[in-house]
Amino acid sequence: MRKYYIALLLLLLAACGPGSIRNRDLTLWYRQPAAEWMQALPVGNGRLGAMVFGGIPEDRIALNEITMWSGQPETPPTTRTDGKQRLAEVRKAFADGNYEDGSRLAAKHLVVPAKSFGSHVPVGDLILGFDHDASSASDYRRELNLNDAVAKVSYEVNGTAFSREYFCSNPDNVLVIKLSADKDAKLNFDIGVRMTRMSDGTVFSATDNSLTFSGKVCFPKFGAGGVRFAGKLTATVVGGKTTAGDSTLKITGAREAMLLLDIRTDYATDDHLFVCEKTIDMSAAKTYEDLKTRHVSDYKRLFDRVALSLGDVATDDRPTDLRRKQTAEGGEDPGLHALFFHYGRYLLIASSREDSPLPSNLQGLWNDNLACNMGWACDYHLDINIQQNYWLSNVANLHECNVPLFSFLRFLSESGAEMTRNIYGCRGWAANTIVNAWGYTAPADIHWGLFPAAGAWLASHLWTHYEYTGDSVFLARVAYPILKGAAVFFSDYMTEDSVTGHSLTGPSISPENTFVAEGKHATLSMMPTCDRVLVHETYVACIRASEILGIDSVFRRALTEGLQKLPPFKIGKRGTLQEWYRDFDEAQPNHRHTTHLSALYPFAQISPVRTPELAVAARKTIEGRLNAPDWEDVEWSRANLINYYARLKDSRKAHESCRILLSSFVRDNLLTVSPAGIAGAPDDIFIIDGNGAGTAGIAEMLLQCHEGYIEFLPALPPQWANGHFNGFCVRGGGEVSATWKDGAIVRAEINTGNEKVFYVKLPGNGGKSAKIFLNGKPIDAELVIND
Repeated sequence: MRKYYIALLLLLLAACGPGSIRNRDLTLWYRQPAAEWMQALPVGNGRLGAMVFGGIPEDRIALNEITMWSGQPETPPTTRTDGKQRLAEVRKAFADGNYEDGSRLAAKHLVVPAKSFGSHVPVGDLILGFDHDASSASDYRRELNLNDAVAKVSYEVNGTAFSREYFCSNPDNVLVIKLSADKDAKLNFDIGVRMTRMSDGTVFSATDNSLTFSGKVCFPKFGAGGVRFAGKLTATVVGGKTTAGDSTLKITGAREAMLLLDIRTDYATDDHLFVCEKTIDMSAAKTYEDLKTRHVSDYKRLFDRVALSLGDVATDDRPTDLRRKQTAEGGEDPGLHALFFHYGRYLLIASSREDSPLPSNLQGLWNDNLACNMGWACDYHLDINIQQNYWLSNVANLHECNVPLFSFLRFLSESGAEMTRNIYGCRGWAANTIVNAWGYTAPADIHWGLFPAAGAWLASHLWTHYEYTGDSVFLARVAYPILKGAAVFFSDYMTEDSVTGHSLTGPSISPENTFVAEGKHATLSMMPTCDRVLVHETYVACIRASEILGIDSVFRRALTEGLQKLPPFKIGKRGTLQEWYRDFDEAQPNHRHTTHLSALYPFAQISPVRTPELAVAARKTIEGRLNAPDWEDVEWSRANLINYYARLKDSRKAHESCRILLSSFVRDNLLTVSPAGIAGAPDDIFIIDGNGAGTAGIAEMLLQCHEGYIEFLPALPPQWANGHFNGFCVRGGGEVSATWKDGAIVRAEINTGNEKVFYVKLPGNGGKSAKIFLNGKPIDAELVIND
């Protein structure tokens, strides 16, 4: 089979941006208010968030703040000197085939359950009560415009048109709500805040035109402790007056009103009440028009970098809930897929900005009071979920949204270094499956929590960020020190298999799966395949980074030698990619986790191009899970499948998974849910990872660059036969645009601010009909034919 590639030397001016393609109107809209949380619409500025219900007699705005956490920092266990000895005891048991004893020893010596782990929790609800009868309202519309990140509600009552606008401003750090009527003296409403039961001793005060509240988080389900918080709301009216009650404000006889709200905690600052008041005072000095202009300009600086259309569809002008229902019933709606893609970008911007004190968590920034009451809490799960939140950041041209994740990684590397010394007796740093805002990184449990490669998985985002941006300052100052610490841990933690000579991690798990050993179910073993994948990624990133930076040559040589000692991928007796070092039988063939397939995506250690046999084995693994009785299909695993099939160049299966995600695991507000019955969930629970990973999957179907060249439309389904994208990013620092018709590229552009050689895989005709331009001038490009 002959493969054709083309080499282009692109030397474009930094001011030369993507083409003129722009997004059409991108709006989620409805003809009725939200009846429940999973119908409400999210707004956020990376720290402060709200869910807009848009009710008529009563509007509920659910409030969130990213540092609203229960729990507290814990004193680490006394430093031990026998970590290596304890590891050796566990490993000997495994080497002898005694997995029950090995697991018992690991539970005794390695597990450190958190006493005050905590959880992210909701703040409460802002309640606006109106003198409107819902039965007399007409022309109702509720919407979220992704082009400007503003939610709106409008309706008419007794001949008066009412409207509301809501947005969370990043530059001014406040939630802004504007309410208006088209006639004088018709706007009358009450303002109050209803706290959740997760706070203690909340004190309210209302004076003049402001409402303040303060208290302390109290949620003992996951241990003692919690942040102190303070909130302030001010109201400015036109043509009316404001009256203060004991804990409420009342607006009467107005034509317009502007509400400003901020909430702060003592997690990020010692003077949170002062900061809250100052933020409100500074915002109140601006007009609504100024606040909105600043918000929209700041948001569009990020959002407008990318455009995407998957074809014109007649259903684009229908309410979003009806479009989702039609898709669930088997209808085709490429425009809804494109809207879902843009929504994923919107959610990342809204939940993770450069100045966010914490990164996006299991529910992003928003919290429905359900996940935090589950056994898993609303925290940071590092066995895939938080990674999925950020898979889209680089390809979707939102590099800045990585900043809070990288700040959090630095924090974890510091607390994780202490943990590895105490528990594993190793240098470097590590973090296990669950971590929190307080720096907990230890193994919480042997069945799902002892996964010391989890931190390295999250740290892989540092290297990916560099690959896409080429930022050598970031590589030197931020990425390399953290990656090196993870590599140092592995070099200390791994041991040599006396039979094969391979270097093995362990004890560890293949999240959150189990195998059969000695006739019993087990989780812990030596060197599950996912560990092999993550050690390889960490070592390669450090080797390349040290070469680029010209440092650590001795360490680099040691890692290069270490790579040669890693075990190879294996194909098991069923023809699938082996999940563990030994070819164990799966105890749960229907399990949702397939972490060993991270070698296929997000990494590229397995591919149909370079490792075709392993790619076939990966496909058999996927098919085995899908065909197993009671397959545990959830939002993040289904989004995973989009990416897996895109990497396998299976457009039909990738599109099918897109449809299933939008049909079964998305609700009316297009947020993804983990379905009831999985992992002990009694109800469908919002988890944002399906939005992030699903968005990344759509991009992966349209553009790939992991093989060392750019490939356009690698998994384009016939349902998206006509379309375009603009501003997608590729490794090497390029921004890419493409237009296609009837499934074939008609125009493509690569823009970069630096001199860079890009390799482009041309269509099946060898590119004989392609015309190549550099800065608008035709050029001859080198054609390389690989047999």
